[in-house]
Amino acid sequence: MMTTSVVANNNTSFIKKYAQHAPRYTSYPTALKFEPVDNDILSIANKDTLADELSLYIHIPFCNTLCYYCGCNKIVTRHQDKADIYLEYLEKEMIAKQSLSKGKPLASLHLGGGSPSFLTKAQHTHLMYLVKKYFTFAADAERAIELDPRNVDTSYLATLKSLGYTRLSFGLQDTDYKVQQTINRIQSTAHIANLVFEARTLGFNSINLDLIYGLPHQTLETFKTTIAATKAMQPDRISLFSYAHLPERFAAQSKFNDSMLPDAELKALLYNTAVNSFKKIGYEMIGLDHFAKANDTLAIAKNGGVLHRNFQGYTTHGNSDLLGIGVSSISTIGNAFAQNPKELKAYYARIDEKQHTATIGLSLTKDDLIRRDVISSLMCNLHVNKTAIEKKHHIVFDDYFEDALDALSSLVDDGLIALNDESIHVPEHARIYIRAICARFDAYLNTDEIVSRYSKAI
Repeated sequence: MMTTSVVANNNTSFIKKYAQHAPRYTSYPTALKFEPVDNDILSIANKDTLADELSLYIHIPFCNTLCYYCGCNKIVTRHQDKADIYLEYLEKEMIAKQSLSKGKPLASLHLGGGSPSFLTKAQHTHLMYLVKKYFTFAADAERAIELDPRNVDTSYLATLKSLGYTRLSFGLQDTDYKVQQTINRIQSTAHIANLVFEARTLGFNSINLDLIYGLPHQTLETFKTTIAATKAMQPDRISLFSYAHLPERFAAQSKFNDSMLPDAELKALLYNTAVNSFKKIGYEMIGLDHFAKANDTLAIAKNGGVLHRNFQGYTTHGNSDLLGIGVSSISTIGNAFAQNPKELKAYYARIDEKQHTATIGLSLTKDDLIRRDVISSLMCNLHVNKTAIEKKHHIVFDDYFEDALDALSSLVDDGLIALNDESIHVPEHARIYIRAICARFDAYLNTDEIVSRYSKAI
C-alpha cells in the first residue's frame, strides 16, 4: 500500500465530517470497557509486569464549590473533617497495596481531584508522611499536584515546596468574567499570576496552566485574552483541554444550553488560535493538547521518542506501572487495568470489609495490546512505525489492520493522514483530528450506543 497526502486546511466541511464522538485515549481500551472483577486483578498482573518503577496517583475528591463544566469525580463539601477520615482510609489502602510496589521506587507522585488544594497544610503534611512511610521515592522523582488557585496562597505554596513537590498545575481555564460566571468559577487572573511568580521564586521545577476551550460564551476575542494572559505568565507547560459536554452523565452541565456553546467550527478556531500562538513564542506541541518549553522534561521525552500517555495525560514515565489510590482511582499494573469504586461510601465499605478495592477492571488481550501500541503512538507522536509494531507483536501490519486502513481512506483523501509501506503519519495541520483517526483502530467503537457515551472529538 502506497498513498500520499495532500495539504489540507481545517475547513468547515472537514470539521463537520470528523467532529464525531470519540474517546480521549488516555488508555486503550478505555475505562468505559471495564467490567466487574471479583479477584485481585492487580496482584495477578503484578506477577508478570516488566515495569521497573512505579508511579503513584492519589485522588482527592473534595471541592469547596461545584464548577458546572467539571466531569471529574468530586464531592462538594465545606466539612474539612471529611478529609481527615479520607486520609485514614488512604492509609489502609496503601497498606493493602504496598506489596504491588515489589520494592520498585516511586518515579512520580501525582495528586488529582476533585481539588487536592482542599486539603489543609496539616493534612498535606500527614499525607506526604504516609506516602513516604509505605513507598520509597526515587532520587529524581517528580511530585506533582493540581491546584485550584481560589483556595491557595503563597504560604500554602511554601508548605508544598517544603514537602518536596516539584511541579504545580493551576486551573486557569478561562479569564473572561462572563465565562467564569456561567461555569461558576470566578477567579482573579492577577492572583493566579502572583501564584505563578511566587512558585517560580520558591524554586518549583515546573509550573503548568490548564486552559479549556469550548466553554459556554467563549468567543475568539475573549479566548485571545486568556491566551495572552497565559503567555504573560510564561508557564513551563500548558494543557489545552477540550470541554466535554455530556450533561446526561454530569448533571451540572445541563445548566448550559447548546446555544451557549461554541460550535465545532468555532471550537476548532479556538484550538488552532491557541496552538499557533503558543508555538509562535517557542512552546513545543506535545501530542493533542499539551505544550512545553524546549527544556522541559515533557518536550525532551517527546523529542527522544519516549513520550507516554496514561490516565493523567502525557507523561515521561513510560516504564512505570501506575498505582491509583483513593476513590475512583485507576491503576495500570502490567497488562491489567483496575478501578476503585466511584462512590465514597462504597470505597470505604470495601476497605472496611478488607476486600480488594477494585470493583471494575480489565485484563488486556493480545489484540488490546497491539491496538494500544498503535493508538498510543499516534496520540504521542502523530506517527506509527509499522515495522516496529510487526516485530514486537509478530503480525503483518497491513493484513492485521486491513479494516482500519480502509476506514482511513477518507482521511487520506482529505489530506489528514499519510500512509505508506513503512508508516502512518499525521501531518501537523491535522493534529486536531487525532482522536477521530485513533478511533479507526478501536475495536470497541462498533455501535452508536457506545460511541455516544464519549464527548465529540472536536
